[in-house]
Amino acid sequence: MLKKIWILAAVLALGFAFATQADAASQKGPKVARLKISSDQIKRKGMIGEEQVANVFGCKGGNVSPEIKWSKEPAGTKSFAVTIYDPDAPTGSGFWHWVVFNIPASVHELPKGAAMPAGAIASRTDFGVPGYGGPCPPPGDKPHRYRLTVYAVDTDKLDGDANISAAVVGFQLHFHTLAKATITGLYGRSK
Repeated sequence: MLKKIWILAAVLALGFAFATQADAASQKGPKVARLKISSDQIKRKGMIGEEQVANVFGCKGGNVSPEIKWSKEPAGTKSFAVTIYDPDAPTGSGFWHWVVFNIPASVHELPKGAAMPAGAIASRTDFGVPGYGGPCPPPGDKPHRYRLTVYAVDTDKLDGDANISAAVVGFQLHFHTLAKATITGLYGRSK
């Protein structure tokens, strides 16, 4: 008798598991298109050229921001943000090289050496000033990773101005990002 109860319980549990999976599958909404990004200057796992490299701390690059294009944002996108972040910087917290937010939803690219679109804000980076600051890792480090990320944002405007820190922008993006995509480029220097 105990064996029959055990078999019945196992069959009921298995049926419940299949019903739960079917119910969960039927409640899934439509698939959201993945945000796509590209850049002629920052290629996936490619070396970043001297034109984008900083011209401080012993680096002698052009300090020109890269061109970035994006598409396939999800429904409900009201603005975009763009960041470049070096997680390998020997700071204990990485290094923010570019933070741009409140890019209007109608804009789908920032050209090389970009002037900001109307309404967009380039805020303070870890260089201490607003705007783009190119890669410049310490000499002798293995090449650092520079993560270029575009965010599809669910609000027209994040709070802040050109003096807001990258961390505060990142905090707001954490709560307002619908989709994001990243290209990681590399840069290192021997001296």
